[in-house]
Amino acid sequence: MLGADVSNLSNSAADPARGLSVVVPLFNEAAGLERLHERLGALASRLTKTYGLRCEVVYIDDGSSDRTLSIARGLPATALDVQVVSLSRNFGKEAALMAGLDHARLGAVLFMDGDGQHSPDLAEKLVSHWIDDGYDVVYTAKAHRDNESLARRIAVQGFYALINWGARQKIPEDAGDFRLLSPRAAAALKQLPERNRFFKGLASWIGFRQIRVDYEPEARAHGVTTFSPAKLLGLSIEGLTSFSVAPLRFASMLGLLLAFGAFLFGLSIMWETLMTGKSVPGYPSIIVGFMTIGGVQLIMIGVLGEYIGKILSEMKARPIYFVAEHDIKSADNQVANDASSSSRTAAE
Repeated sequence: MLGADVSNLSNSAADPARGLSVVVPLFNEAAGLERLHERLGALASRLTKTYGLRCEVVYIDDGSSDRTLSIARGLPATALDVQVVSLSRNFGKEAALMAGLDHARLGAVLFMDGDGQHSPDLAEKLVSHWIDDGYDVVYTAKAHRDNESLARRIAVQGFYALINWGARQKIPEDAGDFRLLSPRAAAALKQLPERNRFFKGLASWIGFRQIRVDYEPEARAHGVTTFSPAKLLGLSIEGLTSFSVAPLRFASMLGLLLAFGAFLFGLSIMWETLMTGKSVPGYPSIIVGFMTIGGVQLIMIGVLGEYIGKILSEMKARPIYFVAEHDIKSADNQVANDASSSSRTAAE
């Protein structure tokens, strides 16, 4: 059987053994982590009261250099269970998301960033679409990009146009990693074996019932973004070559276009020579032709090199990440300990 059957998993929360795992990748988020945990605790209390949903949060420390890990260790498990997974080094956000998916224990999975821009209040709406409306994938997308530069908006549109060119399953434009997967959608995503992962593309590729929720990101709770234009460009190239063959198709089309242009140029030279007797000066045209063709060839070789590098990475089959530390705190144990402490205090 070459496919994967997840029909035995429901997309509902009716099963009391199932619940919601909130996966939060962390990289130098010490300044706002305690505040985020408080908001997630309030969210878990509301979800438990409204839907009877058991909740946990899975913090993935992706090699932070500040106090993120030590603060995460000390976060209380009051309204929800707390997992702290520390990776051995910085493996990148895609690996951290996969680590969170692997360690999620309660069926449905909600992914959100640790910088405070993904609102826990909006997360409640995503859960409503899953439980009340029966959607398997509830993803968010920026409502607008009016606050971004024209160059960046054009670059984003070009990226999505290229990655969706000829694709059977389109990636929604402006969609982010802030999304919820039902138990069967999360199980399906776990079945995908590739190591060069593009999470937004894979979450769309698995199918099932999906719905878009537009939102405006909240202001960062602290610091500034670590994604420079160079890193964003690298991430775009990584996504394109990991998920789409569009760059190869583009290279082929460019080669055909140049060949057609060279053919027309040759016809024009023949026409001018036969009809007027004039010969075209050779040196400039030859140099320009060589430079053009040589540049295009180098671009094509670079594109092929990116794909060959991905193939080599898949063949090596190295682990996507290594876990250096893994702690679990249960909310039930926390409540029992608090009750025991209160009893001892009253007896004294």
